[in-house]
Amino acid sequence: MEVTVSDTLRNIIPNFKIGVAIYNAINISESPQMLKGRLRMFQELLFFDYTDQDIKTVPGISEWRHVFKQIGTDPNRYRPSNEALLRRVQKQQYINYIHSAVDLNNFFSLQYKIPLGIYDLSLIDGPIELTIGNELDHYLAVNERKVSLKNKLISQDKKGAFGSPYVDSQRTAVTTKTSNALQLIYLKPSMEVEEANKLVSSLTKMFQQIHGGDATYKVIK
Repeated sequence: MEVTVSDTLRNIIPNFKIGVAIYNAINISESPQMLKGRLRMFQELLFFDYTDQDIKTVPGISEWRHVFKQIGTDPNRYRPSNEALLRRVQKQQYINYIHSAVDLNNFFSLQYKIPLGIYDLSLIDGPIELTIGNELDHYLAVNERKVSLKNKLISQDKKGAFGSPYVDSQRTAVTTKTSNALQLIYLKPSMEVEEANKLVSSLTKMFQQIHGGDATYKVIK
């Protein structure tokens, strides 16, 4: 699966990096109790760590808010998904369990303070480009809302936009029937390439430990 970054996005965020993992023959199911327990315990620890902290100043959160501003998105109105998750935890509105793939992505996002996306490869048509949306770009999101993607960072295929570090679409959402998946890891632009490769490698291996299958990964910069 070819994944590219548009010149438009590169010109605005010259140090933009994205981790790309492709999984084949995986098994997505209800999260094992181990993952549920770790996700809940980690949220409880984060609640105490960030009770009185301004979430906007947290490293990773602040960097992705800046990215949103650079591409024309108001992060106070449209929050990066990593910030939205941490704000829920800060309010003790702990994240509901969905299934193993989404739950693990949420865990990674909270742990590393970065957005992630996971998509069903069988529902993606053709090469993928990361770019900035225009007034024609929109989709029905996983939260059941129709989302305008103008001036938002998007991933798109031949059929149009399907993902964003703001909120993903229903069209390519993974389910327990998904056997092949694409994971996008929205790395902090400030991260060095060597560190980025180590992180993507580590996340890919952890994903495989739970879901099995085969995986390939790379960092696009």
